[in-house]
Amino acid sequence: MIPEKFTQRMQALLGPEYEAFAASYSRPRQTGLRHNPLKAARLPDLPEFGLSPVPWAENGYFYDPDTRPGLSPFHEAGLYYLQEPSAMAPAELLDVEPGMKVLDLCAAPGGKSTQIAAKLMGKGLLVSNEIVPGRAKILSRNMERCAVSNALVLNEHPKKLEDRFQSFFDRIMVDAPCSGEGMFRKEEDACRDWSEEVTQMCADRQLEILCSAAQMLAPGGKLVYSTCTFAPVENEGVISRFLHAHPEFSMVNPKNPHFSPGRPDWTDDPAEGLEYTCRLWPHKLGGEGHFAAVLQKCGGRAGGDDRIAPNASPPKEFLDFVKDFSLPEGNFLSFGGRLYLVPKDMPDLKGLKVLRPGLELGQSLKNRFEPAHAWAIWLKNAPRSHDMTLDEALGYLHGQTVPGEETGWTVMTYKGLSLGWAKGSGGVLKNHFPKGLRWL
Repeated sequence: MIPEKFTQRMQALLGPEYEAFAASYSRPRQTGLRHNPLKAARLPDLPEFGLSPVPWAENGYFYDPDTRPGLSPFHEAGLYYLQEPSAMAPAELLDVEPGMKVLDLCAAPGGKSTQIAAKLMGKGLLVSNEIVPGRAKILSRNMERCAVSNALVLNEHPKKLEDRFQSFFDRIMVDAPCSGEGMFRKEEDACRDWSEEVTQMCADRQLEILCSAAQMLAPGGKLVYSTCTFAPVENEGVISRFLHAHPEFSMVNPKNPHFSPGRPDWTDDPAEGLEYTCRLWPHKLGGEGHFAAVLQKCGGRAGGDDRIAPNASPPKEFLDFVKDFSLPEGNFLSFGGRLYLVPKDMPDLKGLKVLRPGLELGQSLKNRFEPAHAWAIWLKNAPRSHDMTLDEALGYLHGQTVPGEETGWTVMTYKGLSLGWAKGSGGVLKNHFPKGLRWL
């Protein structure tokens, strides 16, 4: 099903390497998961998944696809994120540190955003944006499942954000929509929809997105551009066009021994430093393939938008509730009738399409406070919790009650990892796992 014109192009580009590249389509697809340190500092011993380290990604592992870790309560608890191994590379190259302001401009479904959030460790600000509404909802759900507390999830066009966040971010990830040549084995639609015309259309759109990102990056900041395609027009070609138009940017050499250098000879009028781009080839390492480029903006740090969302006073019902669970540290924001814990440098949200401004804590209902599922997922070592057996955890995820002597709101855990809320009374813990998330 591989398009013939794609095959002809890759033969011309790779020459004697093409046979090894073509053979990679015949081997079993390699699958990966990434440990989430926001849930547990260390990944517990999981021999049932046949894990082996992904050498280019901190916390990344290959796993045996027959073990299906997505069906484990560990996955619902956010202990790990299932992610294609080569797709773990770009966020590693972004060089994120706790306390930074970071933008993931094309963030759905959330693999790179959750990876960035893990590096921020709850400090600083992450803005995760997705222009497609349906995909933005999936992004928001994955941020919740991975216990991310300092992320603003938006559904905006990059141009809208460009006007709002001039020179604001220390780091920006642009995992641009592409022709998806690295997805041919995974997604049948990628093969069917592919054409050389599509690759050129993608390249023009990618350059537009990249130029918006350039406006939002602070002087001295770094930007990573990535795709899951092999097309030079979308990779070296886009970076070359961008650098010619933005002399304030230069290439950064990532010096990663696992990646192959970019190919300046595959594009017309190559910009300086194009050999520092990275290619992850499926015939040279585990994964489906990726392209990445690290760019830095010249100059010292300059402040951006200083409009900060006000710190709200939590309602009395919430303050009464946390007497049993302790008050979370940070700023509070009342948004859409619900209470959120938000970063201290959360920007003003006026005029933005916001799906999630931070960690949802819950809402006041008839003089009582009902806690949000996201808060349970985020909580560790809750004063009132109930650790379940595997059978109980699976039943809980299907909506079943669990026997227990706890009274009132209780955090339900599996192997010490929080899964959601239950409310105890009369020896029974009534299930409050969201109905829309319950396993069928």
